[in-house]
Amino acid sequence: MSDRITVEELAELMKKAAGVTVAPQQLQEQYDAGFNALGIDSLGLLGIVGELENRYSTPMPPDAERSKTPRQFLELVNSAFMAGA
Repeated sequence: MSDRITVEELAELMKKAAGVTVAPQQLQEQYDAGFNALGIDSLGLLGIVGELENRYSTPMPPDAERSKTPRQFLELVNSAFMAGA
């Protein structure tokens, strides 16, 4: 398992789980924009969380699906990975 989720991996997850294509560079530029500005709704974010849980066989933090921005999501998920390492 990777020790952290990258912007590139989040962009890939957004496409796979939510059907929204965002280039990693664009995602980095809009790091503090709301997921809704990127075209991700609550169901899309839930799909991303579910995909991560399946991929890494570990539960994600309960607040992950309520994250408002990519920065908030990655910080929460990555801190959980670090705590579990």
